[in-house]
Amino acid sequence: MDGPGFWMAAVAAAVCVGAGKGGIPIVGMLSVPILALTISPVTAAGLLLPVYVVSDMFGLWAYRRDFDGRVLAIILPGALVGIGVGWAAASVVSEHWVRVLVGVIGITFALNLILRGRPDGPPRRAEVAPGLFWGAVSGFTSFVSHSGGPPYQVYTLPLKMTKTVFAGTSTIAFSVINAAKLIPYWQLGQLTASNMKVALMLMPIAAAAVFAGVWLVKVLPDKLFFRLVIWALLILSVQLLWTGLRG
Repeated sequence: MDGPGFWMAAVAAAVCVGAGKGGIPIVGMLSVPILALTISPVTAAGLLLPVYVVSDMFGLWAYRRDFDGRVLAIILPGALVGIGVGWAAASVVSEHWVRVLVGVIGITFALNLILRGRPDGPPRRAEVAPGLFWGAVSGFTSFVSHSGGPPYQVYTLPLKMTKTVFAGTSTIAFSVINAAKLIPYWQLGQLTASNMKVALMLMPIAAAAVFAGVWLVKVLPDKLFFRLVIWALLILSVQLLWTGLRG
C-alpha cells in the first residue's frame, strides 16, 4: 500500500465515501472498486470500513433531524440479520456472484423507473415484510462487498420521501449497518494495523467530503436529485454485474 497510484486511488475513494455520507446517492459505493484498482478488493473493503464509520458520525450530525423513523425501524432489523448471514457464510459465499445478483436487481429496477418513470399517485406506505426482506439483502451485500445501496433503494425509492429525508434515512441506516460490521470484519482479520494507519490518514478527507455532499443535496432540485439517484443506480449496477461476471 504505497506509491502515487495507490494514494491517488485512496484519496478518491475517501472523497467518494464522504460524499456518499453527505447524501450524494450511490457515490460511496464506488470507493471499494476505485481502491481495488491498486490492492485486492478484500483489503480495500477492510481498509475503508473505519473511514465509513467515522464519516457516518459527521453524516449523522448533518441529518440528525431529517429521517423517516418507520423506514429505519423496518429495514434495520432485516439488515442486521443479513450481516449475520454474511458473517456466517463468509468462507463459502463468492463475492463475485453476490455482485452479479446485486447488479441484476439494480439494473432491472433502474430500467423500470427510467422507462416507466416514477409511479404516479401518493407515496407507497413502508410495509414491514418487503422492508425486512430488502433490508436483509442490503445487509448481506453490504457485508460482502459494501454494495448495500441497490437493494436498499429498491425498497425506499417507491416511498417517495423528500430528497433530504431520503438522504438522512439512508445515512442513518448505513451508519448502523457499518458499525455492526466492525466486529465481524475484525474477527475475519480485515482490520489490520496497516489498514488502520492508512484509514486514519484518509478520515479527514472523507469528513470534509461529507459536508460538500450535504451542500449539494440542499442545492440540487428534487427532480434532478432523484434522476441522479436512478441513473447512478443503473451505472453502478452495470459495473457490479460486469465485475462479478469477470470474476
